[in-house]
Amino acid sequence: MSVDLPPLPPLSPEAEAAYTPAGQSIVDMLADEHRQITRLSAELATEAATASPSRRRQVAEVVTAVVSRHLAAEEQYLLPAVRELFPDGDDLANRELAEDGAILQVLQTLSVTPAEDDGFQRLALEVDAHLRRHTHTANRKIHGRLKELANDDELIRLGNRAAIAEESAGTRPHPKTPNTPPWNKLVDPIVGVADKIRDAVTGRPTYPDQLNPK
Repeated sequence: MSVDLPPLPPLSPEAEAAYTPAGQSIVDMLADEHRQITRLSAELATEAATASPSRRRQVAEVVTAVVSRHLAAEEQYLLPAVRELFPDGDDLANRELAEDGAILQVLQTLSVTPAEDDGFQRLALEVDAHLRRHTHTANRKIHGRLKELANDDELIRLGNRAAIAEESAGTRPHPKTPNTPPWNKLVDPIVGVADKIRDAVTGRPTYPDQLNPK
């Protein structure tokens, strides 16, 4: 069933010029997430040495899910914008994709390593180092330049699309799936459905607010 609606009245040139889409810019969105990821990865590194195995595993699962969604959104929308707008965009995007692959590979290894294993702490520290480097690169080499090269409307539209991409993305590391458009935009939601079914069946936490109190 469809509803036959009249067209919206045209905006005046002044109103059209003043219009700004609703939402958060991709730079602000990803910067907020980087702060959250830095806190979570630091907690993982600390708790890998001090917490119970069950707590270590719970924090590791949340870090893995948060980072997996975050990287999917960056690969679908941030890095293509970097390629298009930055003079050195291809080189920078390719380096970031390689680093993303390394992050996902370590997270995948962490996901199958018993929390009581001696190697778990080493992997947790490796994850923390990778994620600190990821945040440093974004802050120093990407976000500021992107704000100079794209206008506010473009940044907000990218942010809205990145937020949608995150919600449909996988919650587990998949380092061998496509990481560039158009294929990642097709594959990520399919992987996301499968991951979310597994999460629901197992009761796996995937958001920080699902962590049990210490």
